[in-house]
Amino acid sequence: MSPRAGRRAELRSDGPPVAGPLRKRAAIVVVDDHPILRRGLIALLEGEPDLEVRGEAATAQSAIQVIAQEAPDLAIVDLGLDGSDGMDLIKAIRTRHPQTRMVVLSMHDESVYAERVLRAGAHGYVTKQQMGDTLLTAVRRALAGEIYMSAALGARLAERYIGGAAAATDSPVANLTDRELTVFRLIGQGQTTRQIALALHLSIKTIEAHREHIKHKLALDSGAALARCATLWAGDGHNG
Repeated sequence: MSPRAGRRAELRSDGPPVAGPLRKRAAIVVVDDHPILRRGLIALLEGEPDLEVRGEAATAQSAIQVIAQEAPDLAIVDLGLDGSDGMDLIKAIRTRHPQTRMVVLSMHDESVYAERVLRAGAHGYVTKQQMGDTLLTAVRRALAGEIYMSAALGARLAERYIGGAAAATDSPVANLTDRELTVFRLIGQGQTTRQIALALHLSIKTIEAHREHIKHKLALDSGAALARCATLWAGDGHNG
């Protein structure tokens, strides 16, 4: 990845590049734990005349360090970072670096995660199937101070606002807290209570309490039923 700021010609849609005033390129940091996808994102962004990738990270810890160093205009954050909770990272960036806008890129189901992500402090939510023009649109809207969401999500939030209650199509999983949803997702990945505790830097007792709350909210009568439900949910495409 080589910096290209300071020497880019202004582009016009009706002809070849022509010399013109240099424009400031928005600085971006890419956070994703998949190297191939990360390189693809960087190539996509660096191909745009108004965007510049200033840094990349594969973990939540390195993301915080890179963002502190580069002070980017925007961070693209993978919600499903290995070994950490992407929601916690979003909240940490919002608290420590409020000037940095965020667009979340995820395999997770929009109906469960998008609203949570926006509440946590992100400025856009894009599924990984939408990489390309949709992501670039979300990035530019976020940089312009707007919030990006799909038309379907916008309609759903409007229905909730007007109706004053959750939409009838909401899954019971939507009633879980952010932390409970993360624990549920990790259970669906086959992780044990001890593994989840280590990944989230919490005690085993705390994870056991979360498991009990999840069972109650989803009307499940045993740990085995919880494991089956979480595995099925993850298999339906909710496991980014």
